[in-house]
Formats: sequence, structure tokens, C-alpha cells
Amino acid sequence: MVKMKNMEKPWEDDTVDHWKSETFDKGDMVGGALTEESSFAVLFPSYRESYLREAWPQVTQTLKEHGISCQLDLIEGSMSVSTTRKTWDPYCIIKARDMIKLLARSVSLKQASRIMEDDMASDIIKIGGLCRNKERFTKRRDRLLGPNGSTLKAIELLTGCYVLVQGNTVSCMGPHKGLKQVRKLVEDCMHNFHPVYHIKAMMIRRELEKDPNLSSESWERFLPQFKKTNNQRPKALDKRRKAKPEYTPFPPAPTPRKVDEQLASGEYFLSDAQKKERSDAARVITQADGAAASKELREERYKAPKEPKSKERVAGGGGGGDASGTAAGGGKEERSASAIVKALKASSSKGLASEGSAGQKRKAADTARSESAAAAQAAERQRLLPDAKKSKQKRQK
Repeated sequence: MVKMKNMEKPWEDDTVDHWKSETFDKGDMVGGALTEESSFAVLFPSYRESYLREAWPQVTQTLKEHGISCQLDLIEGSMSVSTTRKTWDPYCIIKARDMIKLLARSVSLKQASRIMEDDMASDIIKIGGLCRNKERFTKRRDRLLGPNGSTLKAIELLTGCYVLVQGNTVSCMGPHKGLKQVRKLVEDCMHNFHPVYHIKAMMIRRELEKDPNLSSESWERFLPQFKKTNNQRPKALDKRRKAKPEYTPFPPAPTPRKVDEQLASGEYFLSDAQKKERSDAARVITQADGAAASKELREERYKAPKEPKSKERVAGGGGGGDASGTAAGGGKEERSASAIVKALKASSSKGLASEGSAGQKRKAADTARSESAAAAQAAERQRLLPDAKKSKQKRQK
């Protein structure tokens, strides 16, 4: 038996460029026409209906050059392509299928028609199921675009592919090598790896490819290594957390039932009349407590407020020339009207100096002014009144 181990494997030959796409021109199909008809149908969303209606004549003209017939069904919302007797490329029906797929995913006709070229391939990456959280999915999808589309532009320049992010899919067109890089980048981005790391690695690879001395060496030491790490801040310890109780192998005592509590208090053995009497007595006590509290609250309104204690006692008639004498029974000094006014002015000035408030100063000044005006009016009234003795003598005369 021949061993397969030492046999030559043409697919492992390094001299062959496996990424190179061979051209297929008209007349290269030896068998002539196709014996069977192949067809594909693709559904499209309703918002693409107006664009497809306008662009469908150009789609028909583009596919007619390759011998492919197409049909647009607006009732079912589908596009279909099929081979004809004039089809000269058997793989062209696969290209036409990819073209209507790209048109359904919002790719313009100008870009989608390039898929019919030999060196072009397409890939539609489904990203809707790679992240369950909707907000997180939106943030990670926006990373592919970058600020003002800068990240997407860098991906297109480095991979040589056309990339379009639309809804839950990413549509891309280009060479097979570039499509493989785009798929790896998109899937890692949805798994929380930023696309900047892949862009940096592709830029380093492009520079390393220019050096022929590094063609037989490993490039791992030049490429950036990134790992998924969780950089969350440690949670602060709660100071109010109670200390854990000591472990005991015995379970806690069961919570007593309501019947057990009634048995312990003796209420379980009371009749309905006794229970009613007890509840009525408790209600009466509660009402009495509430009435007493309400009465005390009402009486607080009629309590006289406490008078503030005077800081300094003002004595009248001490050693000045005020006309004041001692009372016969009390022993306290009587003060004249002028002494009272002076004492009020002094006390008000001292109180205002201690408080230092502009409003209180104004109030004290108004009070002193009104008192002095009242005293002046009383003196004027006393002067104008006729003397009692003089009026009596006049009447006798």
C-alpha cells in the first residue's frame, strides 16, 4: 500500500500563488451551453423598493452582458436571477447572486456591479447575534465607523476592500485576502477588541513585507499583543456593613405562629364576648390618650410667653437733679418721665449695639422718636390747659 505521508502535495507548494484568480473569457467553456437552469432569489427590505425600481433597468443591462436573466417582484419583495442558453460562464450565476444580495443590503449599484469582475469577491458578515445588549451593540458597531468615518476609511485602505456597515450586517467587497482580514476585524470588534489594534498590526505587516530578509522569520515579536482585561474599579467596602455572626451548626428557632402567641397569652381560650370586651377596652384607652394629647396641644396656645430677662437694671434719681422722691411704703425710687425716656433710649441703644442689625436699629429709632413726640405733645397740652386756682378766683370775682 502506498503511503500518503511522503507524497507531494500541490496545494502546499510555496511557489504557487493560491490567492491569484484565473480569468475566464467568452468561449472558454468547452461544453457549450448549460444543460440545466440555475436560479437564486433574495428578499429585500421595503425601504429599498424605490431605489431598486429606478436602478433595475441598469441591473438588467449589466447581467445581460453575462447571459443572466433577472426579475424584480415588488409584490413578494424579492429579486431573482437565473441562467439562460446564452450564459457562457458557469460561475457567473454565483456572482449575480452576490450582486443582488449586496443590493438588498443597501450597497449602491455602482459598487455592487463590480462583483461581476473576476478578481472581486463579496462577504456579508452578520453581527446582530454577536452582542445581546442593544446599547453595547450600538457602541461596538460605531467603533467600526470611528469619528467621521476615519476608522472605516483606514480599514478600506489597508485591506483594499469596500466596507459598508448597515443595520445588523457588514457588507464588504474586495480580494479574498482582504475579506478574510475584514471578517476577523469585525468579529473581534463585536467581541470587545478595538479595531485600532488590528489596523496597527496590518500597518506593521505592510512594512515587514517590504523586507525580504524577514520572509522566513516569525513576525510575532513585531506585532502588538493585546489581551482582553477587565479594568473595573474595585468596589469600595461598606463601612456600615455589620460584622458576620459566629457560625453555629444549629438552625435558628422557628418563628412562632399567631395561634402559638394566642396560646401563650391565654387569648386563645377567651370567648367572643370576652374578646370584644378586651378590644373595646383597648380602644377606649387609645381614644383617651389621643384626647389628652389633643387637649394638651390646645392648651399650649394660651400659655403666656416667657419674658426676656433684662441685662441691666436702670435706677432713676440717683444723684442728678431729677425731681424724684422715695415712696412712703415701698422704699423703691420713683422715676420721672424724662428719666424713663433716657432709660429707654439707653437700653435701646445698647440692644442695637449688641445685635448690630440695620432693621432693628431703624425700629428702635422710630420707637424713640414716637415716644419723644408723645412726651412733647403731653407737655404742650399741659401748658395750654388753664390753671385751676386762677380760674376759680376769676369766677369768684
